[in-house]
Amino acid sequence: MAANRRPTLADVAREVGVSAKTVSRVLNEDGPASAETREQVLAAVAKLGFQPNLMARNIRVGGPDTTVGLVIPDLANPFFGAVARSIEDTVRDRGLTLLMGSSADDPDRERALTDKFLARRVSILMVVPSVGADHSHLKAHRTRGLPVVFIDRPGAGLSTDSVVSSNREGSHDGVAHLIAHGHRRIGFIGDLPTKLYTRRERLAGYRAALQESDIAYDRSLVVSAHDQQGAEAVTSALLDLADPPTALFAGNNIMALGSVAELARSKRKDVAVVAFDDVSLAEALEPALTVVAQDPEEIGRAAATTALARLDGDRSRARTVTVPTRLIVRGSGEVAAPVLQEA
Repeated sequence: MAANRRPTLADVAREVGVSAKTVSRVLNEDGPASAETREQVLAAVAKLGFQPNLMARNIRVGGPDTTVGLVIPDLANPFFGAVARSIEDTVRDRGLTLLMGSSADDPDRERALTDKFLARRVSILMVVPSVGADHSHLKAHRTRGLPVVFIDRPGAGLSTDSVVSSNREGSHDGVAHLIAHGHRRIGFIGDLPTKLYTRRERLAGYRAALQESDIAYDRSLVVSAHDQQGAEAVTSALLDLADPPTALFAGNNIMALGSVAELARSKRKDVAVVAFDDVSLAEALEPALTVVAQDPEEIGRAAATTALARLDGDRSRARTVTVPTRLIVRGSGEVAAPVLQEA
């Protein structure tokens, strides 16, 4: 056998002096083989470093692969990284391996990834849906028993399990916290696109908190961005308004980083900030960042547990699991409104 190629089933058979079919029987435990032959085959596998092609076998016999396919929008986002890690920790105990790909929030790219996962017959499919994606193509797979779970956002065109955060309630709590400290001009910095489920839910929570306190909704205080640089720019624009906000509610961790960076550059410690979702080193900022924290570990665990229950035969109706958020008070959200505004 050449040193620069991977060992094959035929190489193992040649090493032992048996047929490739006998080697396959031993490795797949699907046929008779003596204890001596089994021992020789396993020794040859170890010696040659042979790795069985599980995908090829599963396609051949029509069974599922021992993998879980996960599609997320951004591999660099720490929130989705924490979700993925929790999923992996949960499914590992069942002998499943997590495979992951990034859709970049593009429906076509998401479809291509899901098709690839389906082609290799994954045991479970999990998707963070892209805006505008149609998931009706998964109906037949779902009907045949493939567990499909949407994470962070509901999908479209398919009734299946979803695991989401309490976006509306968490946003309401964060904005109400700013109002309780005297703020009535509160800017909202949301993600793009504006049709994104999490953005819409968090904006709804923002508006509900204003309405409860008889504060008029002002469109000029609601801005959007898609990355940290964009968040810095729209924060600057808000601060330049003739009647600027005295507090900011950042709609996610990326928006928060941009807002905090712009406030630091402008040396504006008089503007209160609450962010939806925690950020790295939040406690090291000055003042430390008050956040509405999601629980990505629980989201991942709930998604994996739900999917495994389906894999084990649960055929109950599709359900949505909502994971609570919590307000963590650290200082930035407690900056009081100017006295003149309270009059």
